[in-house]
Amino acid sequence: MSLIEILVTLYYGEIFGKAVLDYDVAKPGWDGQDYVVLSKGKAVPAQYSILADKGFFDKSELDFLGKEGALLKARPDAKIRGISASILGSGRGLSIALGMALSLKMDRKKNKVFTILGDGELQCGQVWEAAMAASHYKLNNLIAFVDNNKVQGSEFINSVMDLGYIQDKFEGFGWRVIQVMDGHDFDSLLEALSKAFTANRRPVCIWCHTVAGKGVDFAERKPGYLNVPLSDGEMEVVLPKLKELI
Repeated sequence: MSLIEILVTLYYGEIFGKAVLDYDVAKPGWDGQDYVVLSKGKAVPAQYSILADKGFFDKSELDFLGKEGALLKARPDAKIRGISASILGSGRGLSIALGMALSLKMDRKKNKVFTILGDGELQCGQVWEAAMAASHYKLNNLIAFVDNNKVQGSEFINSVMDLGYIQDKFEGFGWRVIQVMDGHDFDSLLEALSKAFTANRRPVCIWCHTVAGKGVDFAERKPGYLNVPLSDGEMEVVLPKLKELI
């Protein structure tokens, strides 16, 4: 719920009169496409819902998410149409996105690579090795969103391992940082992307302040609700409210 607006902006948004993300449902994997690497793999149901809406696979597949033998796995799987990379654990997505962006840059292609990281992943050393390499190779075709909802596992980020100043960290590794104070506001996200698209010889971090459980009043900002299925009674309260927003 904390990153759904980021994904919607990528898949449905427009900048400078053209779509933010270049893709073709009829030709997933074609040479001219842009790539989305969901490093925050546990949030893949949000991406699945968009891919189903776009027609990458039938919406009925959503009913079997994570079940044995189902098409849709609990983590991103590159075998699924529309998924760019398999993500099995935290902290790896930026490295994968880096490899894609570097390969595209070496082939002099204009494709862009987008990745979305959870803030808890920033505790992993591999993230910063990838950040250092991306800056060294001047990968301005790489844009990383940070879903800074301040919750991980069943605790607040700061009580597990304080991240310090995210902006200073990425800037220290040579990235351009664009801060979005409301990561649920589409205009702010599009404005940030318009700036990112004009970055000169640097990768870009779009740092988004978000709310865990956004849209579900009784679960917002509460670690105890992270990755926990809602009860039938809770769903009866939540679904009508969410449908009002459609």
